[in-house]
Formats: sequence, structure tokens, C-alpha cells
Amino acid sequence: MSDKQRIRVWDLPTRVFHWALVLLVVASFVSGKIGGNAMVWHGRFGLAILGLLSFRLLWGLIGSTYARFISFLPTPNAVIAYLRGQWRGLGHNPLGALSVFGLLGLLAFQVSSGLFANDDIAFRGPLYALVSSELSERLTGWHKLSVNLLVLLVLLHLAAIGFYAHAKKENLVRPMLTGCKEAAPEYGPPATGGGPLAFIVALAFAVATVYAGSGEWVPPPAAAPVSTPAW
Repeated sequence: MSDKQRIRVWDLPTRVFHWALVLLVVASFVSGKIGGNAMVWHGRFGLAILGLLSFRLLWGLIGSTYARFISFLPTPNAVIAYLRGQWRGLGHNPLGALSVFGLLGLLAFQVSSGLFANDDIAFRGPLYALVSSELSERLTGWHKLSVNLLVLLVLLHLAAIGFYAHAKKENLVRPMLTGCKEAAPEYGPPATGGGPLAFIVALAFAVATVYAGSGEWVPPPAAAPVSTPAW
């Protein structure tokens, strides 16, 4: 096999998405645990995560080579090949891809349920008015319970990073900082695509999604009629 070369894998939008998501998930978790006045920020962090996920959804279709979901779909054949040591690639490996899709899916559920949730005190999700109080309570319960699963997936993700660093001597963090991997050319070509136009389209989609999730377009509740004395 040829000598290793520095190959471009992760584009800048993907890397910014990754680290911004890390910060926002931590901030959202902490503010949710604090409660009280911090719930205002919890809601803002949730909307920001919604924007990131929306951007990543479209970027996974029109972004650069290894950012596209089609490039790392964890098919059964790919998983089996990886477990046998026969998989070759530059992007997410099949097991890593399962983790990525699991985290993205669970975060999407967290954000979408939070839009309709409430804390029984002062906080209501921006789309609370669109559902019944019973459904809001149910979604609130699911929103809280799924946090435990999210923490578990994050811990597994971190454990995998540690395993690769110590057992396989492969640093998974550095490429997400620099955008490049040291690999033989046989593993794949450098990433292409995901230019300025694709970025603008994905960004516009994210902004529109955040606006939809903010509830700014929802009409305010009608004022209660004022009764006047019959004299």
C-alpha cells in the first residue's frame, strides 16, 4: 500500500457544525438541569440546535463528499466488512456512522419535543399553543426521559474516541479540527463539492427552520372578553 498522504476529508461547515453542536448540547443540558430563569436560555439553545440540525440535514445532501450521508450509510455489508477488518474509507466508519445517525436522530427528537414542552411553572415551548395541554405534558415527559439516552450515546461516543486513540492509535479528534487525515490514497480521494452556493442554500434552510420553530408566526391567543356590568 502507498505511503500515507494528507487528504482533505472534513469541510469547514461540517467542522463548525460539529463543535458548535458540542457546545450547545452541553449548554442546553446544564441550563435544563438548573431550571428556573435558565430555562429561557434552554429554549434559545434548543432553537440554535434546531438550526444546526437543519443545516446538517441539507448539508448531508449537498455538502462535500464525506459530509454527505450517502457516503457513510451503515449498511449491513459495510458493518460486516468493518468488523472483519476489510473496510477501507476516509469518512465515518460504519460503526461510527451508526453513532452519528443515532445522535442526530435523538437530538432531532429532543428539539422537536421541546418546542411543545412546558415545565409546569413559567416556561412553555414556542409552539406550545399549537397542541393540547395533554399532548404537551406527554411530549415533556418524553423530552425529559430521552435525555438519559442522549447522555448514554454521548458517553459511548467518547468511549469510542478513547478506544481508537489508545488501542488503534488513531486520533479521531484532530481531523475534525484540521479537516485532513493522514491516509494512503487507496482509502479514497480528497473531498470535493459543498461550495459557497450549497452553503448559502443550507444556511437559508436552517434560518427558515429556526423561524418556524420560534413560533413568531403563531397568532397570539385571543384576549378574553371583558364582561360589563348590566347597570
